[in-house]
Amino acid sequence: MAITVFVFGLLIGLFLNFLIYIIPKDEIVAWHFSLRSFLFECGQYECCNWKTNLQSIMVVLSNGIVYLLIYLRFYHIENLDFIFYSLISSCLIVITSIDLKEQIIPDSLVLSIFGLSVLHKTFLHFLSSISFPVLDSLLGLILAGLLFVLIVVFSGGGMGEGDVTLISALGFVVGLRMIFLVIFFSFILGALISIFLLGTGLKTRKDPIPFGPFIVLGYFIVIFRGEEILRWYISLLT
Repeated sequence: MAITVFVFGLLIGLFLNFLIYIIPKDEIVAWHFSLRSFLFECGQYECCNWKTNLQSIMVVLSNGIVYLLIYLRFYHIENLDFIFYSLISSCLIVITSIDLKEQIIPDSLVLSIFGLSVLHKTFLHFLSSISFPVLDSLLGLILAGLLFVLIVVFSGGGMGEGDVTLISALGFVVGLRMIFLVIFFSFILGALISIFLLGTGLKTRKDPIPFGPFIVLGYFIVIFRGEEILRWYISLLT
């Protein structure tokens, strides 16, 4: 089953390359976007020329690997968590690729993440004994968003509005306790990778370094190992 999940993730990754290409161009409406558009029109665009496009290969592999890790984390493919986290992860992979290329985070993808989270929590509430942690999710959304708004204001544009909406949506997804762990790891990774890029000359101080990918990396660390990290940290304090 693990191999099947991995291959399925690879196939979805091909579709993600299509989205990465058309979303910044606002071509979804123009094409009356449908599965037929992907199947019969995608091949003529550079997004699907995976043989010569390193980013396309990375997107496909990343999605396959993430789907596999999510399956191993939640074990059962029938598990609602597997479906939810797989869809969220695909949205985040698309966001990362677009942010790296265009320095934008599309609102449509952020809203999709928020909507998926609402559906996920609602289904869990009605189909299982797990209660919908409304307050925790709302506090995660509001406080993480406010923190990033302050950063945008006081950094003089060092961070974009898309980062604010993304961290807010993820705050709703993971809740108050975990979102600050996401923020912690995103800043640590952002600092380390930025120092590396500047130190090696791959980037200069004038080059923009999008922060969205670091938020996404922080999120993945938290969903896979967040609870363990928190328990380890608490054990150090007690």
